[in-house]
Amino acid sequence: MLLKNCKILKNGKFEKVDILIKDNKIEKISKNIDVVDENTIDVKNRFVTAGFIDAHVHWREPGFSKKETVYTASRAAARGGFTTVMTMPNLNPVPDSIETLNKQLEIIKKDSVIRAIPYGAITKEEYGRELSDMEAIAKDVFAFTDDGRGVQSANVMYEAMLIGSKLNKAVVAHCEDNSLIRGGAMHEGKRSAELGIKGIPSICESTQIARDILLAEAADCHYHVCHISAKESVRAVREGKKNNIRVTCEVTPHHLLSCDEDIKEDNGMWKMNPPLRAREDRDALIVGILDGTIDIIATDHAPHTMEEKVRGIEKSSFGIVGSETAFAQLYTKFVKTDIFSLELLVKLMSENVAKIFDLPYGKLEEKSFADIVVIDLEKEVTINPDNFLSKGRNTPYANEKINGIPVLTISNGKIAYIDEEEINL
Repeated sequence: MLLKNCKILKNGKFEKVDILIKDNKIEKISKNIDVVDENTIDVKNRFVTAGFIDAHVHWREPGFSKKETVYTASRAAARGGFTTVMTMPNLNPVPDSIETLNKQLEIIKKDSVIRAIPYGAITKEEYGRELSDMEAIAKDVFAFTDDGRGVQSANVMYEAMLIGSKLNKAVVAHCEDNSLIRGGAMHEGKRSAELGIKGIPSICESTQIARDILLAEAADCHYHVCHISAKESVRAVREGKKNNIRVTCEVTPHHLLSCDEDIKEDNGMWKMNPPLRAREDRDALIVGILDGTIDIIATDHAPHTMEEKVRGIEKSSFGIVGSETAFAQLYTKFVKTDIFSLELLVKLMSENVAKIFDLPYGKLEEKSFADIVVIDLEKEVTINPDNFLSKGRNTPYANEKINGIPVLTISNGKIAYIDEEEINL
């Protein structure tokens, strides 16, 4: 496959090149590649970069195919420019043993159009009590997490980190102290009081992060924090890094894009976990991106049926979808307004993920894997959930205008998504 007239970023500047793909690798990147290839695609001077890597998605299969399937989720991710994703273990069955993990792996092998690497559960059934068969499943999982639930026992988490360190696998945490949820459904603040909805305080997240950073130091384990949302959490991670503790973290697009002030009414589409925090929390997240405290962006793509999201904030399920719109929303909000550079944004969504987890992906260079996304930076669309490839329609961002639309995604040398109106084969 030969991609002609590509616009790539090199040393912070655009450069026009051709890219030759052979099998699943990039064979050559040069200003003018003159070879005969029946699969030649003219990308017409659009922006080309390494395919995005999403370290946090909920693909819902096996067990919850009414919400999403591997087939629909992988196509949605490819449409958003993702070529590699890591799938969370809150499934049925939970991937906590070779037997249960293999059920998920078989579906991925059969139905996914992009590279998908499952997480293994930290504890059996994600109950937080007994460790999973961590050593047995280690070679087939990306890392270990009980995402969707915070591990309440410090000793269980410490034991998991000791094994994670031994196996050279990260322990990844959804940080939530159950004793501090306090029956809440959104961030505890001025907006929750105005809406009359019980709130979840920031310390519900930050106290567990602080605990786990100290446990990670003791265990000498790579500890990664999921979907960081509060200013105190950013501070804890920053201090951990200063003390050379092996802690990394991610932030979601929605926590960068919005705060609780954006919730104008009791609408379950705005319900997510962790919740949208206060304006000062969102500002701290942006600073955390700019100063390097926050390492990567991950979508936390969490599809639900519409029935689960139209019950108001208190009774709706937690979570929103994000695979198809993440890059474009962030490009529109932060790159076009000169808050982030385009180079920083693509690093946060590709290169940095590969770097902190020691993956051989996330590079647009010769001999690297042919994971590539072509993006029309000028193209504008209006978010319409009815047109999503995901089964999930649960987004509060419907009708928002966005720029920077992926039009071609190549994963492992194969076309995973193509906008046939924009790209001619």
